[in-house]
Amino acid sequence: MLESTAVLTTASGPKYLVQLCKHFAHKIEVSYSESHGECRFGRGSAVLDADETGLRMVARAGDEEGLAQVQSIVESHLVRFAFREDMAALDWQRQDRPA
Repeated sequence: MLESTAVLTTASGPKYLVQLCKHFAHKIEVSYSESHGECRFGRGSAVLDADETGLRMVARAGDEEGLAQVQSIVESHLVRFAFREDMAALDWQRQDRPA
């Protein structure tokens, strides 16, 4: 399983987590609370964890293309929802796990 992690430092982490999960829930299977969310995309999944210091995102997929797709979906939507943040591109760090 391929895995990568990105963190957005923000006081609005829980707000963005809920916005992302509510938005994705219109098309995919999602479960969430104010501090934890799980989104199951066609090619992989994303796990979101938020607190008062930020939003941590973990993308997982079975192949490189799927991982890139999950990262892109999460990041592009976060950029739209967090337009007031001084946000550069997310720095996704690989954390691959054994299959």
